[in-house]
Amino acid sequence: MSTDTTGVAPARPLVMSDVAARAGVSHQTVSRVVNEHPNVAPSTRARVQRAIEELGYRPNAAARALVTGSSRTIGLVTVDVNQYGPAQTMIGLEQAARAAGYSLVVTILDSADTAAIQEAVDRFVAQAVDAVVMHIADLRAVEALEVLEPQVPVVAVQMGGEGLGPTVTVGQEAGARLAVRHLLELGHTTVHHLSGPVNSVESVRRVSGWRQALTEAGAPHGDLWHGDWWPASGYEVGLLLADRIRSGEPVTAVFVANDQMALGLMVALRERGLAVPGDVSVVGFDDVPEAPYFSPPLTTVRQDFAELGRRGVELVLARLAGADACPDLVEPQLLVRASTAPPRG
Repeated sequence: MSTDTTGVAPARPLVMSDVAARAGVSHQTVSRVVNEHPNVAPSTRARVQRAIEELGYRPNAAARALVTGSSRTIGLVTVDVNQYGPAQTMIGLEQAARAAGYSLVVTILDSADTAAIQEAVDRFVAQAVDAVVMHIADLRAVEALEVLEPQVPVVAVQMGGEGLGPTVTVGQEAGARLAVRHLLELGHTTVHHLSGPVNSVESVRRVSGWRQALTEAGAPHGDLWHGDWWPASGYEVGLLLADRIRSGEPVTAVFVANDQMALGLMVALRERGLAVPGDVSVVGFDDVPEAPYFSPPLTTVRQDFAELGRRGVELVLARLAGADACPDLVEPQLLVRASTAPPRG
């Protein structure tokens, strides 16, 4: 027997027979409890679980997969997790998966093209994951998912789109309509929009909701600019807006597609001597943790990323159980703070 440098023999790994001896049951009974077999008496199950806790036993995942046909893992394919929304969605999915007794294995892609997505899914299949979650809010990824032929169930989160199979997303159009209606109800004659990138599914849907709300209200359509989700692009548009306002154009309300760009826009307006909301009312999207502490606190549309993750995992479990799964929509919420007010005059 080998020893470590202290001369003490290392403890051998715990096995099921150790649990069986502690609980006073057979090895097969421990296996049934570990693999969640229903045909175990409640008192016996409790005794085995108590022995597992006392010993600190951890089942071998590979062996368990051979017995149950399930690895209890879900693969997640995503990109751009340095942004608040994608990062929070990933956290929500991981927490929900863990609560359901699954592990989340993540692949972060540099590109959203079909070849990269197919390779990621194939790699997960080779690792024997039970299902794959796709969270890539890029139009190219939507196209890839429409032609993908995976060997395991695939669920799309925060991607939307028709023909994608099981999907769950926050209502992007609904959130945009909430923002625009709020500004119109304050008395603004129109609402301008700083959107995200043109290839973003979320950006496209928020633009759609912005237009729908203006059309429904019979209001003229404001101007549309495209940013990149970061504060710098909001700052650039803020400088442009400040110049237009100073030249006499009646720009009084802007809906910004995320809070980071809204921050940049408000900084630029303030630097040019314009007040928010005195001169321009601003609404963001996401409700980042810092939004209540912006100057002024930002009115924004909140996405419940924890709920999104929970429903995403629920959809995965439904697919694994062979149940039909309809598209699921998480409703957004408008949080009114100090960055919006009726227009002057």
